[in-house]
Amino acid sequence: MRPFDQAIEAGLIDGRQSEAALMVRRGVARLMRRTGASCLFEVTLPSGRRADLIAVGAKGEIWIVEVKSSIADFRADTKWPDYREWCDRFFFATHPDVPEEIFPQEAGLMMSDGFGADILRSAPAHPLAAARRKAVTLRLAQFAANRLHDLMDPALTAGEAGSGFDI
Repeated sequence: MRPFDQAIEAGLIDGRQSEAALMVRRGVARLMRRTGASCLFEVTLPSGRRADLIAVGAKGEIWIVEVKSSIADFRADTKWPDYREWCDRFFFATHPDVPEEIFPQEAGLMMSDGFGADILRSAPAHPLAAARRKAVTLRLAQFAANRLHDLMDPALTAGEAGSGFDI
């Protein structure tokens, strides 16, 4: 199976993402990896919202990054403040064709060209409570393990799979 097909099977790409969004996501993931963080994509949060990217840093910090590939994409999303209760820092990520000034100052901002990314504006810290951090970290670990299992055992029936992120 080709890597792109494996990504679709694992739920990493579900057809909702534009080429521009996938490009931004790839660059941000490379930045996170270079800084020692590990990423998961398309994670459904307890609120029902789906985070484009969640990164867990070397010290256990949790960042959520919302990818915006156009002005229209940004304007269509009014629920982004809901992500804050599940992370220590919240960022938007985009590409150079989207004007930086549309993004709110109360969120961090990353710029990606698909090969890497830069943090243009750091996100304000709003540290998770210890119990919430432990619960989120545990569920992210389970989510990642289930996603890996899904890649290794694609015949697993949907009824048996339990890769949800519910706390």
